[in-house]
Parts: sequence; C-alpha cells; structure tokens
Amino acid sequence: MRILLVEDERRLAASLRAGLTAEGYAVDAAHNGRDGLWLASEHRYAAVILDVMLPGLNGYRVCQRLRAVGDATPILMLTAKDGEDDEIEALDTGADDFLTKPFSYPVLLSRLRALIRRGGSSRPSRLRVGAVRLDLGSRRCHRDDREVGLTGKEFALLAYLAERPGVVVSKAELLENLWDFAAPATANLVEVHVSALRRKLGADVIRTVRGAGYLAAGDA
Repeated sequence: MRILLVEDERRLAASLRAGLTAEGYAVDAAHNGRDGLWLASEHRYAAVILDVMLPGLNGYRVCQRLRAVGDATPILMLTAKDGEDDEIEALDTGADDFLTKPFSYPVLLSRLRALIRRGGSSRPSRLRVGAVRLDLGSRRCHRDDREVGLTGKEFALLAYLAERPGVVVSKAELLENLWDFAAPATANLVEVHVSALRRKLGADVIRTVRGAGYLAAGDA
C-alpha cells in the first residue's frame, strides 16, 4: 500500500518513512504543504499522514482542499499543538484522526491501520493462497500449521496478489503500488522478493505467467 507522508521535520519524516517501509508500505514524502497537496492530487494513496504546521500551506488547508474536490483518502493529522480547539479544527476540515506530538510510533501505526481498514471496508482481514493464510491485522503468515516469518515487503507483495485471485499482476503494477516513487526499484527487485517468498512458502504459492506477470496460486 502506498502512503503519503507530509512532514517538514526531516528527521521525523525519515524515521517514520523507515518504520513504515519496514512494515511493507510504499511511502512518498513531501516536506511542505504545496508539494503534499500536489502529490495527493496526482496519485492514489491508501492514507495520508499530514502534519499541521507546514511551510507554504498548512495541514488544515491541505486537508480542506482535498475534501473540497471530493478526495476521501483517509487522513491522519499530526500536530505539535495541544488542545481541544486544534483537534476540532482538524476534524472539521476533514481529517479522519488526530495525533499530538510527541507520539508513540506503535500508536501511530495502529491508528494508520485502522484508518486504512475503514477506508477500504470491503477489504477482508484474512486472505488465503491455497495452504497459506495471511492475517492482515497482525501481519502474520502461516502455511498449514507452521508460522512463516516474512519481511514487510514480502508480506505486502503476497497480500497484493492474494487480494486479486485469478488476476495476473504485472511487475510494473507491483512496483507502482508497493515501492515508493523515490526508491531505485526495478523489475529485478520484484523477482528477488518473489523468489524469497517461494523459498519460504513453497514454489507453488506464486505462479509466473511468462511475459505478463504473477498470479497467486489457488491450489498451493
């Protein structure tokens, strides 16, 4: 899933980006309100993490403009401010949730996952690829009765395929949806992750459709 992070504190942005990337998210970052608004308008995101105190255009205005054009992407607003009035303004401009700095990263991650689930309410919480089971809430993977440890990107890739049963997914689509735009990602990187999944879960879990892409096997 692709996340947009709009945060002008670069050290915090780098830390959040690293943590979310480790969880398997593709993260695009902007450090001012105008760039954040442009990215949010040009691309589809599963959620936006939006700081309030931004140069150029503050987070309230970014959120307000997105909602004014019908963009319903879930927005988690971050602010160093504290107080009921600030929370009310964030929610009144269209934010879905509000987190005051300093915050706990596990709490941010939990809030983000909840927003994504609500934003895609038809998305199942558990997926199957033959004998392989994925729990999207706990991000745990089992084959038969054995738990298998996956990296964040491996989990995200397998979940993306599992959510599209019977659909051949190209390497280009996987790169577009699972890696951020700034990453030096190539088709070879997709192949590396698919190979790792096959080693861990069995060669029958993901089928290669030559010249087209990959398909989650229905009878793994």
